Amino acid sequence: MNAHDIVIRPVITEKNTTLMEQGKYTFEVAQYANKPMIKQAIEQLFEVRVQAVNTMNVKGKLKSRRTRGGITSGYKRNWKKAVISVAPGERIDIFEDL
Repeated sequence: MNAHDIVIRPVITEKNTTLMEQGKYTFEVAQYANKPMIKQAIEQLFEVRVQAVNTMNVKGKLKSRRTRGGITSGYKRNWKKAVISVAPGERIDIFEDL
């Protein structure tokens, strides 16, 4: 398995930017990934020491929209979020450029 298959994309929100000051970074990860797999992938991709990995499954929100035929509804996709804590003094540069 490739590290790029496990780590899908960084999640950039206002709350996550405040967490970056504490050395915590948020990523969307693959549904099947567990904590040791995520830790190994982050260490391999960004060359940092990971101290902790916290994961959560995010349920897709209900979305409804108007179409010509009336109102249709559906759900956004479910996804898995991982909050990574890195060692003190280390940082992930992909977030610092934003």
